[in-house]
Amino acid sequence: MLGSTHGTLTTDFRARVEACGESPRTAVHSSAAPSADDAVPLDVSGRPLHADVPDLDRFFRPESVAVIGASDAEGKPNTGITRQLIAWAERVGARLHPVHPTRPTVFGLACHASVADLPEQVDLAVLLVADPLPVIEELAETKVKFAVAFASGFAETGDAGAAAQERLGAAVRRSGLRLLGPNTNLNAFEKFREDLDGPAIALITQSGHQGRPVYTLQELGIRLSHWAPTGNEADLETADFISYFAEQPEVGAIACYVEGLKDGRSFLLAADRAARNGVPVVAVKVGRTETGARTAASHTGKLTGADTVVDAAMRQFGVIRVDGLDELQDTAALLARARRPKADGVVVYSISGGTGAHFSDLATEAGLTLPTLTQAKQDELHQWIPEYLNVANPVDNGGHPVGDWRGRKIIDAILADPEVGVLICPITGPFPPMSDRLAQDLVDAAEQSDKLICVIWGSPVGTEEAYRTTLLGSSRVATFRTFGNCITAVRAYLGHHRFTAGYRSPFEDAPRTPSPSYRKAQALMRPSQQLSEHAAKQLLRAYGIRVPREQLVTSAAAAVRAAGLVGYPVVMKASGPQLGHKTELGLVKIGLTSASQIRDAYRELTDIARYENVPLDGILVCQMVERGVEMVVGVTQDDLFGPTVTVGLGGVLVEVLHDAAVRVPPFGEDQARAMLRELRGHALLEGVRGAPPADVDALVEVVLRIQRMALELGDELSELDINPLMVLPRGQGAVALDALAICR
Repeated sequence: MLGSTHGTLTTDFRARVEACGESPRTAVHSSAAPSADDAVPLDVSGRPLHADVPDLDRFFRPESVAVIGASDAEGKPNTGITRQLIAWAERVGARLHPVHPTRPTVFGLACHASVADLPEQVDLAVLLVADPLPVIEELAETKVKFAVAFASGFAETGDAGAAAQERLGAAVRRSGLRLLGPNTNLNAFEKFREDLDGPAIALITQSGHQGRPVYTLQELGIRLSHWAPTGNEADLETADFISYFAEQPEVGAIACYVEGLKDGRSFLLAADRAARNGVPVVAVKVGRTETGARTAASHTGKLTGADTVVDAAMRQFGVIRVDGLDELQDTAALLARARRPKADGVVVYSISGGTGAHFSDLATEAGLTLPTLTQAKQDELHQWIPEYLNVANPVDNGGHPVGDWRGRKIIDAILADPEVGVLICPITGPFPPMSDRLAQDLVDAAEQSDKLICVIWGSPVGTEEAYRTTLLGSSRVATFRTFGNCITAVRAYLGHHRFTAGYRSPFEDAPRTPSPSYRKAQALMRPSQQLSEHAAKQLLRAYGIRVPREQLVTSAAAAVRAAGLVGYPVVMKASGPQLGHKTELGLVKIGLTSASQIRDAYRELTDIARYENVPLDGILVCQMVERGVEMVVGVTQDDLFGPTVTVGLGGVLVEVLHDAAVRVPPFGEDQARAMLRELRGHALLEGVRGAPPADVDALVEVVLRIQRMALELGDELSELDINPLMVLPRGQGAVALDALAICR
């Protein structure tokens, strides 16, 4: 029984359930598992396990460029674009060829009448035409590697535009070239500062204007290496650029503005590649609200996905989701430039006790760790700070020490503490000369330390020399303008490095062949039908999930015999393929302790079903399981990510409190346990008000088995709901008391 063996099962789950079998997806599963020579290994549901990284070198650094529809006629929109492309081609060292049917030259460059007349094979074609489809077909014959389509009027405009975009995408796939757009812009051809060094930010946006705050970070000395404006993503998508940027040695962080994901699986594979390479991905993803989702769809013509699933999937694969463009720029800038932390401890250091206390409250509430400095360290600090001031953390220097030699001594002493990884100094406003000296000391200390120093410059003016020259002139100090952005960025910085330090790609362990459980489960599936509770529990049994002792009966006499075998007290429930919430219809009877009660209950249940015109396959006589924590575990299908697994508080609480956590398969035991920690009601599993701790290991095992079911059944299983899953006291397992399953 699961209750006695769950500890081993959880640890060895993957190894013990791996086995060969058959699948309805014969094109994928009819042969053995993919060999090491396969270009793209597939999981058990036929989905790729590795991101396909496009070679975009010739897109960003082409040797030759063709501009289709080039113009130098004054007042024409294409003229300004052509002029900008000529300047960009000169910067990257590319040969540019204008193409226009009626112009012999454009800006002094020889112009060609058609794509067929190009003097050489080009790497990149920029399409300044209203309908790019005919040009794509011409480019296919000349073996062009990349094309950019600026034209609008596609999926962002509705059904007719979506159909036109599908035709364009199909033509691109036939051609062999890769397309950026349509409905994109010139951001990929911006001028980037070449006098900046250090790790850079690579930028991806679906709306070009939304990338401007990150682009202008260059004016603050922060390097930008690439900008990919993906537009409608008929071909190249956000995931392609994440995968590519994650392989570029100069990229320290990837900043994204995402309106809609083209394909959830591709996005997760790209995020997985970035996580394996230790490259942080910071994203603004619109669509948190119904209004935001509707607006995004009208702009890009793509699904935004259920936001709770998007949020969970990003967190699962280490994508740092932020809310605003200001957070995007500050968080990406910090993650791109800061070294790996030496410790998680944060010390707040200020010239005002009120400022330090205020910031410390906010930081602690946000989950940052503010360790109390040791007594020895406090005694050391009191050499330079008056005894009556608090130096335990936050450290209040009282103001005057920062104006002389003591200021640097204090900073160095804090940074020398092995528990300190980050020093944050909020300067709420300029107070020369103390604030000038403090800023310089922080910059000098940062140059000699391997620990992160952050400064919040709170002045609304921002023209002060200490800010503009001293702080922004430092590549080692991270400077912010608000408390909130600093806390968001530091939390992301520490979280990213914790995540990547222990990261193992879940795709490495994803099952590639069906288990024996799958063959049993497939025989139980009924396409386009909801299974009865009895059949749904058989599905669970096929995957080794424990259910109560029970028998399905079709007579009162059989019910009495079944109760004797199951053992009193018992629960009796109507079972039928159209039954969902049985309790509301009075189709559940609990705590039955005698044969007469069994007979009465059988008669009442069948009478109600007959009155409600609900077909039954019988009455379930079930073991009554009372003592435990009620949970819900389920599977749903997401439009973007496919099958998702949910766990939360069960019974009626899941509907009232909505306390649930979601993950997208594949995931491991660590993520299953993380789901439980995310629940507001997690304390119930630990035991409250005298209740014993619940068998969390058994619950984790159920989650992993349900994940395996979701992966193997794929889109055959539209929905699965175990509610409640009774998690018994530690060591006694977990029992699925009720189940609902809907087949596609």
